[in-house]
Amino acid sequence: MIVVAGEALIDLVPQGAGALASLRPALGGGPYNTAVALGRLGSPTAFCSRTSNDAFGEALLGGLREAGVDVSGVQRGPEPTTLAVATIDTSGSAAYSFYVDGTADRLFAAPDRLPADTRAVSFGTCSLVLEPGASAYEDLMRASAAQGVFTALDPNIRAGLIPDADAYRARFKNWLPSVSLLKLSEEDARWLGGSPHEWLASGPSAVVITRGGDGLSVFTRDGSEHSVPGEKVDVVDTIGAGDTVNAALLHGLSVQNALSARALAGLGADGWTRLLRFAARAAAITCSRAGAEPPYATEIGDV
Repeated sequence: MIVVAGEALIDLVPQGAGALASLRPALGGGPYNTAVALGRLGSPTAFCSRTSNDAFGEALLGGLREAGVDVSGVQRGPEPTTLAVATIDTSGSAAYSFYVDGTADRLFAAPDRLPADTRAVSFGTCSLVLEPGASAYEDLMRASAAQGVFTALDPNIRAGLIPDADAYRARFKNWLPSVSLLKLSEEDARWLGGSPHEWLASGPSAVVITRGGDGLSVFTRDGSEHSVPGEKVDVVDTIGAGDTVNAALLHGLSVQNALSARALAGLGADGWTRLLRFAARAAAITCSRAGAEPPYATEIGDV
């Protein structure tokens, strides 16, 4: 079982040009998209979050169930669902404005335990920024790592939600001893400062950096670096592409029985190259469709 911990929200996606273009609600949130993508790829997956009792919250849970994701551990509340208004530029890249005050996911409380068969837990995005829930997710990350559970982190920086950049950067560094696999975009890496080698020295066994259409690279504790090019595709938008990479990496590691620091160290050039190419194919399919619509296993082939 792979557990994905973090927010579920509604993306409001423009359906045309201009500030007053009509907006289409879509199911979203980085962790939510990761969970859906894992479910579609066929990995046993559970979602750990807090969602609203409103109609959006019900739709979010419905999307998870449709993907085969276990939602029995999702907390519920009367507060509204978080909204993210997307802006799509001419290249298909998305930026977001968030409506988060008083929303349900901010009140997440760390569970007493995760499912007994949990092999990995994935964290990231807004859930590690917005208090008081951020501290609860952080506690869950540290507790999972202390129990020997594989942990994955995608900070997926949303700078507009971070009131104190230096404080967040310091907090990020404090997470690294509890992280097995760190994945982040080139943009995130520049915003955070530092380098893969610095981050590896603090805890992770591997760091994966995505470069959009230019592909992905992995840096490992033994000093190795492996890269693959991006898959060429007509980009509709990039919503959910990074989340799809998260899911593809975790799914591929699970299939290879490599959800441990020792197994990561033994993947080698061939194993990492296959995994990165699988993630690139998955992300390309997501980019070819509007909104966060990650691929099913039948669309992408084996790792």
